[in-house]
Amino acid sequence: MEQKIFTKRFISLFFTNMAVFFVFYGLVTTLPLYAMGVLGKSDDASGLLVTVFLLSAIFMRPFSGKLLDMFGKKRLLVVSIVFYLLSTVLYVFFKPYVLLLALRFFQGIWFSIATTAAGSLAVDIIPANRKGAGLGYFTMSTNLAVVLGPFVGLLIVQYANFDVLFIVLSVIVMIGALLAVTVQTNDLPKPAHVERNFKFGFHDLFEKKALPLAALASLIAFAYASVLSFLSVYAEQQNLLAAASYFYAVFAAAMISIRPLTGKIYDTLGAKFVIIPSFVLFTIGLVILANASNTWIFLISAVFIGAGYGTLTTSFQSLCIQSTSPERTGYATATYFTLFDTGIALGSYVLGIIAVSLSYATVYYLSAFLLVIVFVVYILFFVRSKRMG
Repeated sequence: MEQKIFTKRFISLFFTNMAVFFVFYGLVTTLPLYAMGVLGKSDDASGLLVTVFLLSAIFMRPFSGKLLDMFGKKRLLVVSIVFYLLSTVLYVFFKPYVLLLALRFFQGIWFSIATTAAGSLAVDIIPANRKGAGLGYFTMSTNLAVVLGPFVGLLIVQYANFDVLFIVLSVIVMIGALLAVTVQTNDLPKPAHVERNFKFGFHDLFEKKALPLAALASLIAFAYASVLSFLSVYAEQQNLLAAASYFYAVFAAAMISIRPLTGKIYDTLGAKFVIIPSFVLFTIGLVILANASNTWIFLISAVFIGAGYGTLTTSFQSLCIQSTSPERTGYATATYFTLFDTGIALGSYVLGIIAVSLSYATVYYLSAFLLVIVFVVYILFFVRSKRMG
């Protein structure tokens, strides 16, 4: 008999994770507008509000695995979301830019812990023989937040004001925190022995077995940064700015619609039967995007990128987790996200320099070429050598 994925606690965890990312994407979209329009800051200063958040999250990721073992995954999930909620409420009161910057750094820490804890708990909750499908469905919580967070955020800013936005986002996080409390974890695996000290060696920060796959995932993230960071600017240059708001909707729809099929293939035939076509789809999507001359081509690229990128990230995360023992899932999750977030951050910076010197179309071609290289490495070192994948 096939074990269920959509249990009560899985659904609660799904919406908890969605709430955290909803606020993240809602603020990423609107805070630059807040900094420039309300606080009167420059483009660089407004961008720093995003950067400092990511830096604190990346810094905290490696420590998350051991912290989850030391204090318990559910306990740390609830605590981190409570502080994440507090941070969101404080946006109403922290008006000076310097205080806002400090608040962003503080919130990034709890975002990092909360998302690592939620992802690790999801791995523990999903039946062993349905990890691929289960993690695929769980990732949909992030995919929905990618679309809904910016949409709701911009809608509130347009028809109300930023204080209303901060209050609405606080309510959403509060709902996520309440749902997190309901997640039952008594039957989940616990580490046999944990040293309750704050000495962090390499083993306490990273899962060695997950590093090779996480490193490849970071290169995929590097390529995806070209879409995440520069899509709206590129669309404006191509006179397609009106279509940019639909890009992520199509992108998310492609990810979500293909998820049941890819999850089933992953669990029945193996990861490579999902990963190989996904590399092809993502690469083709970037090439199409580089040649987007009208709305239809622009949105067709969103279909290919959404289907390819969404499946690749879920599959590599699953492989990272399956490469180690159940007791080390927290470390494997932290390792994956540490390298993935680093790839996004480095990609945004490096590709931004290239875009200024050359063009955004060149950035998308180069990102596609990088994916070809990563694909070859995956085939040589993971498929042909019959390692994980």
